[in-house]
Amino acid sequence: MATSVIGQRAARVEGVEKVTGQAEYAANFLFPGTVWGKALRSPHAYARIKRIDASRARALPGVLAVITAKDIDNRLTGRALYDHRILADDVVRFIGEKVAAVAAGEKDVAEAALDLIEVEYEVLEPLLDPLQAMADGAPVLHPELRSYKGLPPIPEHLKNVQSYGCIERGDLAAGFAQADEIVEGTYFSPMTHQAYLETHAAIVSIAEDGRVHIWAPQKNPFRLREQLAEALGLPEDQVVYEFTRMGGDYGNKGALMDAPLCYYLAKACGRPVRMVMTYTEEFIALSPRHPAYMQLRTGVKRDGTITAHEVHLTFDGGAYGAYKPVPAVDVGGWRKAGGCYRIPSSKIEAFMVYTNHVPGGFMRAPADSQVIFALESHVDEIAARLGMDPLEFRRHNLLRQGDANAIGEVWRDLRAREVLEAAVAGSDYGKPKPRPNVGRGVAITHRHIGGGNGEAILRISADGSVVLMTGTPDAGQGAHVMQRQVAAEVLTLPLERVTVEFGNTDVAPYDPGIGAGRTTHVSGRAVMATAEKAVEELRGWAAELRGWPENELVLEEGFFKVRSPGSGVWSGDGDPGLWTMDPGPPVSFAEAAAAAVLRKGGPLEIRGGYSGGWAEESCFNAQVAEVEVDPETGQVTLLHLSVACDPGTIINPTTAESQMEGGIIQGVGLAFTEEMVLDPDDGRVVNPNFGEYKIPVLPDIPPLRTTYLEDAPGPLPFGGRALGEHGHIPTGPAIANAIKDAAGVRIPSMPFTAEKVYQALQRQNH
Repeated sequence: MATSVIGQRAARVEGVEKVTGQAEYAANFLFPGTVWGKALRSPHAYARIKRIDASRARALPGVLAVITAKDIDNRLTGRALYDHRILADDVVRFIGEKVAAVAAGEKDVAEAALDLIEVEYEVLEPLLDPLQAMADGAPVLHPELRSYKGLPPIPEHLKNVQSYGCIERGDLAAGFAQADEIVEGTYFSPMTHQAYLETHAAIVSIAEDGRVHIWAPQKNPFRLREQLAEALGLPEDQVVYEFTRMGGDYGNKGALMDAPLCYYLAKACGRPVRMVMTYTEEFIALSPRHPAYMQLRTGVKRDGTITAHEVHLTFDGGAYGAYKPVPAVDVGGWRKAGGCYRIPSSKIEAFMVYTNHVPGGFMRAPADSQVIFALESHVDEIAARLGMDPLEFRRHNLLRQGDANAIGEVWRDLRAREVLEAAVAGSDYGKPKPRPNVGRGVAITHRHIGGGNGEAILRISADGSVVLMTGTPDAGQGAHVMQRQVAAEVLTLPLERVTVEFGNTDVAPYDPGIGAGRTTHVSGRAVMATAEKAVEELRGWAAELRGWPENELVLEEGFFKVRSPGSGVWSGDGDPGLWTMDPGPPVSFAEAAAAAVLRKGGPLEIRGGYSGGWAEESCFNAQVAEVEVDPETGQVTLLHLSVACDPGTIINPTTAESQMEGGIIQGVGLAFTEEMVLDPDDGRVVNPNFGEYKIPVLPDIPPLRTTYLEDAPGPLPFGGRALGEHGHIPTGPAIANAIKDAAGVRIPSMPFTAEKVYQALQRQNH
């Protein structure tokens, strides 16, 4: 099929709304009578609550409601693991945990009321090190752990572990026995924040019929409806999620957050309640990327062949597991600890551990950035031990078609080698360096293509215009323009003939939510399937209008035409390909639509869907970084990045570039500046604002060269693969390896600050 809009640059559906300030976000919605809600948060990392006295707060003029745990149905909540209560009742487990909430007509009054709530605590010694939390003698933070709904299988002997994973393949002992060298390394990745512009917000209104309506930035509206109904003890059909624009996500807008509190405050005061978090609250009390402690041990032969690989990963899960969408060790990132390499014998073991830190959650490609930083740094150290060029070591061990990776997966249409070579070709790797203290480093990663079940609805009017109804959220990645392009392509219509609408959960078709590299795969294929159903329906109406055989018609450029008419009209006898007379003019899409609408008495509505699991293909991203290190100060300057990936068919180059380049910028932030600094005594986040938590700005971004391999087939519409999740993952290790090449020092923890590099240089020189 000749494409007309696939591969073309198309503007975002919501673009004009956003740039003109018309887009409505949760914090913007104001209904008559809406009041403010605010939460009182614990100042202690670990403490028993002995007494709460809210009498003075309730007496403050303007206060409409004050609630504590005893005032509500304080159920355990979660996305998959149910271990967190709406309000702390007998114990608080991190600084920032909610212990009470207030509703008032004015925000200042609500905040003043919080200061009047008296809470008496018995302060306990916090557990702040996940390795110590698993040790004998450590206090148990969740004595009721084994009773929690959604708890994954965890060996009985493990302490303070909220999820656990272990994969063993081959004979590990024999693999190490075959090795000529065994290389060990320990690495650390800190807690980081998603740093979206829009903070969490929620408005809840209880209608006269008792139905609960919620407006909130949410990556998975249907799951939010289910979660909120569970948390409140209501039937799911009593909860309605209303469409709300989202000001960024990066994985962190999928949990309940303040929605249950808004409900209970609204119920108590009889008014809609709005809660909007400050950025300080975002930093101290929400779900950042997990810190990770990573130990790797690899056996290799002198020719560079890997014989065995053992990895132990410990993630600091924070005080609760409820913020995570699946009860696995940070989803699948831990499973990638063998990377894109042939490894016949391996053991990968991972622990997600309870501590008294802020509960961890999801950030773009969960656990991948931590694990691949460790692995790809370690790969360079192995090459150095063998005296091999790091690129040659990777070439020697990269997976080829038909190979199984470290955990036994075999992928189709494998493009790892081509992606690596494309990244190298776009760089100066191997060429003479322009001056001393310049270094180059390589890193490569892979990422799965997520699956799920999705639906779409097309409403076709008599004039041939099409409305696409979707339940897919758009956090800024361009999901809606992608859906629009897919529908227009299948229907062979100009893009402007297709509009996109997002309904609430009462009317919108089901969508599994954004994340896991699934959106274009699942929602795009759902739209594609629905559009194909529409073509089949209209083909029948076109055939009826002309008396043509339906199976001889094709839709091209907005017209139903005879497939190969030759010279004549179908006679009704003999060979279906035989025409005896002129078939007459083609039937336009609008003409067929008008016939259907006339007969049905209203717009033609087509509903379709798609169901697909995680794809057998894996997507690859390789990067080559060039840096310069100042030996006097340790300052690192990023000079150039060459990036390559294998997205297959690109539906919209503009959104593809924004996803890839945005990911790279995030990777630069993780490499150089981003770290939530935790007080070693009480676990407090000591830099809870953008004045101290630094994210990259434009001058920090070097020249980029990005290569897209579009000959890589995949399950996305028109043969594409996912590219949104993994652009940031190889950036950190590529830079770490470039620093080692430039200065001869290995920095085993992100970010790579000038202080760390300087101290490493001092140790090397003394």
